[in-house]
Amino acid sequence: MIPDVRPADADDVHPQVPAADQTLRILRHLARRPAPIAASALARDLDIPRSTVYHLLATLEQHGFVVHLEQDRRWGLGTSAFELAGGYARQEPLARLGRPLIAALADQVGESAHLAVMSGRDVLYIVEERAARRPALVTDVGVRLPAHLTATGRAMLAALPRSQVRALYPDAAAFTDRTGAGPSRPGELREVLRMVRETGLATEDGEVTPGFRSIAAVVRDHADWPTAAVAVTWEGEPRSDPTDAVLAAARTLQRRLG
Repeated sequence: MIPDVRPADADDVHPQVPAADQTLRILRHLARRPAPIAASALARDLDIPRSTVYHLLATLEQHGFVVHLEQDRRWGLGTSAFELAGGYARQEPLARLGRPLIAALADQVGESAHLAVMSGRDVLYIVEERAARRPALVTDVGVRLPAHLTATGRAMLAALPRSQVRALYPDAAAFTDRTGAGPSRPGELREVLRMVRETGLATEDGEVTPGFRSIAAVVRDHADWPTAAVAVTWEGEPRSDPTDAVLAAARTLQRRLG
């Protein structure tokens, strides 16, 4: 029998490690906000001394959990926070809820379908369904690809606050290349994402693998944050237009996530 080793005052309402409690409250508050906010607003909203907030933000920034947008004097979630979100999404409930929908989508359109989440400047594929007698893809479960080159990544990036996208892609050095096509600087990415916002769909054409095209739609969580994207990929011409099916699958998954 394993003894109860909790401290006698474990049920006390006061946190045992105030700095840890304050750090987690800061991260939770940033996650609930629709856009980055000022440190002074964090201090006010959470009733934490401003000097403490600055010290905690500096430590979080060193570890990649927050980013400082100097021009806006705002703080937002960093890539390490996305890594944590992706880690949870790879487990439950996203993959479990998404798997039957992705399988049905592949059957409906006759092309391979997948579900991906953001992980820093990459997308991470968590569900993959290969259509019968269709060519193999690079988008297997566990594979990472540059978000700015993929339809799934563009669908999620377009749903992020613009300041968050600027933090992820501050200059040309943040862009990687696979086939010589696709955006290679912030201005080009802004134009791509503008089109995604206008149409509600993201596409890519030969930017991941020559000859292959994809279409994707974002899946948002209860806080309207882009938690995943649903996509279909095909070579040459698709067997049928996948647009409506992709949108319907994304809406269904979003509704089931609640």
